[in-house]
Amino acid sequence: MEPVSAHMSRDLLAVAPGDSLGDVVSRMAERNVGAVLVLDGERLAGILTERDVLRAVAGGLDLAVPVASRMTHNPDTIESSDSVEHAAVLMIHGGFRHLPVVDGSTPVGILSIRDLVRVALVDTAPRGA
Repeated sequence: MEPVSAHMSRDLLAVAPGDSLGDVVSRMAERNVGAVLVLDGERLAGILTERDVLRAVAGGLDLAVPVASRMTHNPDTIESSDSVEHAAVLMIHGGFRHLPVVDGSTPVGILSIRDLVRVALVDTAPRGA
């Protein structure tokens, strides 16, 4: 199997823990992304996903709160050199659709379940004659 680095998105939307939830949600909508990495300097502090935003809405949305109050803290990560198969196992067992990709401790990308579906479809697509 190919490494995660061959399929991850490198065009990251990264925000700071103190950024307002409203600002971050607007940026997510503008970029049409389902997750953002929350960085404390160079360190991955968390991830904010559509699911986190939905929970915020259900709990009485306050757009002024810092994103750190609604993000998933210390999310699971995967190394860019790991296989997409390993990423799929982590995502299925963890019940999440976005996985931050790191080199050592440095965030370098994000892998989505959609990325993995593309891999699976290419692997199972009929070959031309």
